[in-house]
Amino acid sequence: MAGRSVTVLNVAEKPSVAKAVAQILSRNPGIRGRDGRSRYNKIFEFDYTIRDQPCKMLFTSVIGHLMELEFDARYRKWHSCDPADLFQAPVHKSVPEDKKDIKRTLEEEARRCQWLVLWLDCDREGENIAFEVVDVCTAVNPHLTIKRARFSALIASEIYQSVQNLVEPNKWFADAVDARQEIDLRIGASFTRFQTMLMKDAFNIDTVTDGRNTVLSYGPCQFPTLGFVVERYWEIQAHEPEEFWSINCSHRSDEGTANFSWGRGHLFDYTCAVIIYEMCIEEPTATVTNVRQQEKLKYPPHPLSTIELEKRASRYFRMSSEHTMKVAEELYQGGFISYPRTETDNFSSRTDLHAIVQEQQAHPEWGIYAQRLLNPETGLWRNPRGGGHDDKAHPPIHPTKFSAGESGWSQNHRNIYELVVRHYLACVSKPAVGAETTVEIDIAGELFSACGRTRIFAV
Repeated sequence: MAGRSVTVLNVAEKPSVAKAVAQILSRNPGIRGRDGRSRYNKIFEFDYTIRDQPCKMLFTSVIGHLMELEFDARYRKWHSCDPADLFQAPVHKSVPEDKKDIKRTLEEEARRCQWLVLWLDCDREGENIAFEVVDVCTAVNPHLTIKRARFSALIASEIYQSVQNLVEPNKWFADAVDARQEIDLRIGASFTRFQTMLMKDAFNIDTVTDGRNTVLSYGPCQFPTLGFVVERYWEIQAHEPEEFWSINCSHRSDEGTANFSWGRGHLFDYTCAVIIYEMCIEEPTATVTNVRQQEKLKYPPHPLSTIELEKRASRYFRMSSEHTMKVAEELYQGGFISYPRTETDNFSSRTDLHAIVQEQQAHPEWGIYAQRLLNPETGLWRNPRGGGHDDKAHPPIHPTKFSAGESGWSQNHRNIYELVVRHYLACVSKPAVGAETTVEIDIAGELFSACGRTRIFAV
C-alpha cells in the first residue's frame, strides 16, 4: 500500500498525552498545535511513515469519556415512574453539552481522513472510550480504516514500536465497560430515588437541611463499602475493654538496651501479676537458659501494582490514594514511569529487565547499587518473582526514564519516583539475608525472651 500518502486521525485520551506522543513521533519537542473547536484539545500535524506507508498525521485528543449513558427523557423525572421500572427502562449513550466541541472537532477531521488510530489508555475503560470515538468518527466517515495503538509508557522506544505494530480494538473490553456502566446507572438511579422518596415520606429531612433538596444517593460500590465502615464502627463501639497487666524486663549495657518479652504475655488477674512481679523483684538474677541463632531471609517484593503503590505511598509518605495516583499520572505523562493503573504484578518474558536498571546507573543515590546489580560477578541479580496477577493490559509499574529530580517536581513527585525505582531495583535483587539471635532468660522461674537481627546482605 506504500506510495500514495494517507491522512491519519490519531486520538489520545488526554491533551497532554496527545502532545507527548506527537512530540515523540514528529521528533520535534517544540511542536505547536492548531486550535480545534475545543480550545483545550489542540491538533498537531506532521508527516510520518507507518510500515512504509507515507502518512499525514493529525493528532488530537478527548478528555476522558466522550459520551454519557442516560435514560430516555420520559424516565428522567423522579416521579415519572416507579423506581423499579428503571431496571427495564431504555438507555442510550450521547455526547453531553460540555463535550460537543470535542465531538465537532473529531467529525471535521474524520471527514478528510482515511485512517483512525486510537491512542486511548490500554485498559478496559480506555477501550470503551476508543469505541465512543469510533462511533462519532464513523458516523461522518464510514470508510475509515480503524487501528489501535497499544502502549504503557510515554517513551520513544515504546511509542515507535506501538505505531509500527497497530492492532484491532477490542470490542469485548468495551462491551464489558458498557455493561458495568448500565448496571451502575440502573442500580444507582433506582435505589437513590427509592430511598430518597421513602425517607422524605418517613422523616422531615428538609427541615434539617434548611429546605435544600436532599438526595440520599446510592452507589453500587460506595454504599456497600460504607456498610462495612459502619459495621466496623459498631464493633468498636460495642467492645468492652478489660484491664490486663504485664511484666517488662530490660538489660542495659554499653552496646545498648535489650528488651525482653514476658513468656506469659499478660494476665487479667491483678493479684497474680503482682505476686509474680514481687517474686522477680526478690530474686532478680537472670539466668540465660537458651541462645538460638538462625539465618533469616527477607524476600524481594513482587513487581509493583497500583494497589501496592497506594499502600506504600500511604505508609511511607502519608499520601492519600487519590493524591498518589495524581502524582503518578503526572510522572507517567512526563515519561518517567510506566502506566500507573495496573493490576499486573508479573513482568512479561519479553521485558528487557536489565535495560531498566541500566537507565539508573548515573543516579547519585542508588546508581552504584544499579551498577553492582548489573555486574555478574557480584551475584546480586535475580529475576523477579511474579505475584500471579495479570490484567493483560499493562506491565507492572516501573521506571521508564532516568531522573535525578526535575525542576518542576514537588517533594511528592520525588518520593513517588524514588519509590518506583527502589521497588524495581529490589524486585530484581536476591533476598536480603539476616542473622537472627533469640536469647531466653529465667528470673525466679519466669521466662523472658529477646530477639535481635543483624544484616548480612541487604538491598
